[in-house]
Amino acid sequence: MNHPLLRLTPFAVAAALSLAACNRQATPPASTTPAPAPAKAAAAPAADVVKIGHVGPISGAIAHLGKDNENGARLAVEEINAAGGVKIGDKTVKLDLVTGDDKADPKDGTLVAQKMIDDGVVALVGHLNSGTTIPASKLYSDANLSHVSPSATAVKLTEQGFKTTFRVVARDDKQGAALANFAAGPLKAKTVAVIDDRTPYGQGLADEFEKFAKEKGLKVVGREFTNDKASDFNAILTKVRSMKPDVVMYGGMDATAAPMAKQMRQLGMKSTLIAGDGTCTPEFIKLAGNAADILKCSNAGEAVEKLAKGGDFVAKYKKRFNTDVQVYSPYSYDAVYVIVEAMKKAGKADRAAITAALRDTSYDGLTGKVAFDAKGDIKDGAISIFEVKDGKLSYVSTVR
Repeated sequence: MNHPLLRLTPFAVAAALSLAACNRQATPPASTTPAPAPAKAAAAPAADVVKIGHVGPISGAIAHLGKDNENGARLAVEEINAAGGVKIGDKTVKLDLVTGDDKADPKDGTLVAQKMIDDGVVALVGHLNSGTTIPASKLYSDANLSHVSPSATAVKLTEQGFKTTFRVVARDDKQGAALANFAAGPLKAKTVAVIDDRTPYGQGLADEFEKFAKEKGLKVVGREFTNDKASDFNAILTKVRSMKPDVVMYGGMDATAAPMAKQMRQLGMKSTLIAGDGTCTPEFIKLAGNAADILKCSNAGEAVEKLAKGGDFVAKYKKRFNTDVQVYSPYSYDAVYVIVEAMKKAGKADRAAITAALRDTSYDGLTGKVAFDAKGDIKDGAISIFEVKDGKLSYVSTVR
């Protein structure tokens, strides 16, 4: 096709197009009255985001406990955000849960603690076990970053004097005394052998138990130790078997207590195994199999089935995570809520203000009244006692 424009020079084409454009612009519009602009809906101001941390072992032998704690914190954060967030003065903030894996290792615990500090979290739930919480607590103190542990029970943690250290469960001096009283009372034990895994938690709880057992008139016939990675206890147990103790007390976690229970049964030992909260878990029963029923144990808190809203929590936890509560997720849940209460009380979401407010904050939570003493320990913490019956942890009693 031979179009007339194709016969013009490039310059002429450009000029013709420019003239046409000018003529179009010069053509008056049909109406000189501008159309009204469509009304725009006022955009809701975006909520500020405040970072809350959670640290625990999400990998390794006790990852099931770390994940349980993380789930409890996550459930609280999701509920708070779904309800509109946190009103602080004239500002509404949403929470962002920043998580870290300390692998239940003190070195990893300090590395993750420093990362939380650098990431700008304003407060933190964690850590799970005393061996990681104690070294991390110094870093948090230096950064004026409050951390609320839902499960670290070693006496040393709050005896360091850090203003940023809090916990929502009872200490091992109370837990050790409760176990000793149970051994001397309902179990009618006269002799005990004590084994611990040499961690700050395991050894600390065993020390407290031994002290109170002697006060109750029990004879401690032996004190042995292993480590938190062990799986073969035959040499230790063969030695202990010769002492014929009524009770073997183990200070350690479920990952090591379960093979110990199996080997006690295989060696024909008649002793009852008693242990603290690190062993008092559904996972212990799963791992120990038919040897699980030799266990009597304690948790540093009220049994979830005895909490006024415990049944509701268990149901919504199961619905959200498709798994059952292990031990301390109700306490990590409450740890988030008490941090939020302190934030409201402070009137701002910064570390120093939250630290100052936490010690004077009282919160009626899922697990009961959460309020702290001068050391950062929970006031009136409970210890609950369990036994394994029909393949499940069965509640026995509560000590306050």
